[in-house]
Amino acid sequence: MVCYPQAGPNGYTDLLALARAAVSDLPEFYVFGSSFGGPLAVLLAAAEPGRVKGLVLSATFVSAPRPCLARFRPPFVAPLVWVLRAVRRIPIWLRHPRDPLRRAKAETWSRVSARALAARARAALGVDVRQELKRLRAPVLSVSFGDDRVIPAACAAEVRGLCPSARAATLAGGHLAMFSDPAPLAAAVSGFIDAIEAARKAA
Repeated sequence: MVCYPQAGPNGYTDLLALARAAVSDLPEFYVFGSSFGGPLAVLLAAAEPGRVKGLVLSATFVSAPRPCLARFRPPFVAPLVWVLRAVRRIPIWLRHPRDPLRRAKAETWSRVSARALAARARAALGVDVRQELKRLRAPVLSVSFGDDRVIPAACAAEVRGLCPSARAATLAGGHLAMFSDPAPLAAAVSGFIDAIEAARKAA
């Protein structure tokens, strides 16, 4: 697992160097990218074509997920992100104090500054790794969630259009279903990996 820095540069180019360092000792590996991490996963797979056995893209995007917001990229600075964070916390605050999702989100928010989140928001609004995805030779699994209100369904459609050979899975749940109900995603990923390993053994 690659942990993003809590401060400093948080653009995809900066994070790619961090990701490559994290896998530098692995002869082969699978790459999993969810939400903001999807473009980074594509970049890592493209940078290490000889070692990546497969790529999983879950609830994510390969170009700006909401193009209509791209023109607002420069104003995404720490004060604005702080306000947006506060507004988005309200539904979580309404949960029971011991609710696992509420506790996990609270821990995450306590670790990541508004400045770092603003940098990531600007990166996401300006990213475009479509050409890198098209050039990939590794198998791809594209996972989307039926009730995802953060990443539009068009993002998964774009991934599948750029990579027609990708295996596709649409699971029940919202954007945080990977946390709230991880079993379906785990089964989809396990099936994807098992199929690749079986094909490699048969070759």
